[in-house]
Amino acid sequence: MKKAILLFFLSIPFYLFSQETEKADALVTARISEREISVGGDKADVAGYNNLSIQMAIDALEECGGTVILNPGDFIISAPVRMTSNVDLVGSGEETVLKKDKGVQTRYVVDADYGELKLTVENSDGFEIGMKVQVSDDENNGCWNVSTAYITDIEDDVIYIDRGLIRDYRSDLNGLLSNASSVIEVIEAENCSISNLVIDGKRSDNFFADGCNSAGILIFKSSWITIDKVRVKDFNGEGISWQITEHITVKNSEISGSGNTGLHPGTGSPFSIIENNDVHHNDRDGLFICWRVYESKVRGNQFHHNGRFGICTGHKDTNVLFEDNHISENLSDGVNLRGEREANAPHRNTFLRNTIENNGTDGGGYGFSINSPAKNLKLTENIFLNSMKTQKAAIYVHQAGLKPHLDNNQFDQHELGELVIEQKLGIKE
Repeated sequence: MKKAILLFFLSIPFYLFSQETEKADALVTARISEREISVGGDKADVAGYNNLSIQMAIDALEECGGTVILNPGDFIISAPVRMTSNVDLVGSGEETVLKKDKGVQTRYVVDADYGELKLTVENSDGFEIGMKVQVSDDENNGCWNVSTAYITDIEDDVIYIDRGLIRDYRSDLNGLLSNASSVIEVIEAENCSISNLVIDGKRSDNFFADGCNSAGILIFKSSWITIDKVRVKDFNGEGISWQITEHITVKNSEISGSGNTGLHPGTGSPFSIIENNDVHHNDRDGLFICWRVYESKVRGNQFHHNGRFGICTGHKDTNVLFEDNHISENLSDGVNLRGEREANAPHRNTFLRNTIENNGTDGGGYGFSINSPAKNLKLTENIFLNSMKTQKAAIYVHQAGLKPHLDNNQFDQHELGELVIEQKLGIKE
């Protein structure tokens, strides 16, 4: 039987065990009154370079709020750092790196049922108490069909978790358990920020993490959260994902090398602000605006060299301003409005002064692709450049789409033309 001492900090369900706990407790207690705790190095209030040390500092400030300062160095993250309300996590720039620990994965050999709190696995080696894990099978392997939980105990090859599974998972359908999880999580919190640091997802050493449940930074059921001057690189999943949120700001950051989408706001996340970010070389979209992201602003960003679309938007994503973005050299469309029924289409969106350049580098994309009947879609003072001749058309309206309102846009030459409206007989306008 594998055992560990479980230490609960305040109300946070995070399991902490460390040989230096007593020494760190004394230092942290002395600093709480100043509402500032430093982490990393012998001169810091908490010396360790790992998620346990960061979590100790964050938890200590839960009641009063304050700032956790991460000193330069590599912090090894074996379970997500959990933010709490009114706490700011501030790094020391490019020299503060949160590195995802090595991934571990196994099959479970007995079906894992809805509400169950244990999994019988082939091999529990590498799993540890306190890890966050992901449970899936071939029929339940995406978004809200994936279960996540913390390991509370391990007995031989039985792994116990802290909350019940949300689906029935079958062991004979490639049932998998892994430690794929976020580096930083903001769950049911408000008024906090993450800034001035690097997240290294160590993609080649980790298993794929589902984007609704995990990301380099995951924000869930939270409000008034700011991400500023953060570099998220090589996370095997989505760079930054925020779901069921309000008033999330992501700015001045770089997101690259993700195994999925770079930025993913969705599941009802109004009042998002996405500005001055560099989002590139992600496997899927630069920005995937999911469901019900409305009254939001996307401005001053670069979305380039992504594996599908620069920007993708759709289901009830209304009243969004896209302003002064540079969308270039993405494999498929620069901007893609997904297919939706009229009631759910992305109505009343405005694209102002964007540069849409040389997209469709896989040979099949458009500058702007409209696949749904989006009403009051305005394209004003945008520039469509095509020096590489990769964009088949500047604007392509599919049969299910509506022609946008165009005002003072500029166009390079495109093979199919500036504006193509697809008709049943293939007539072009």
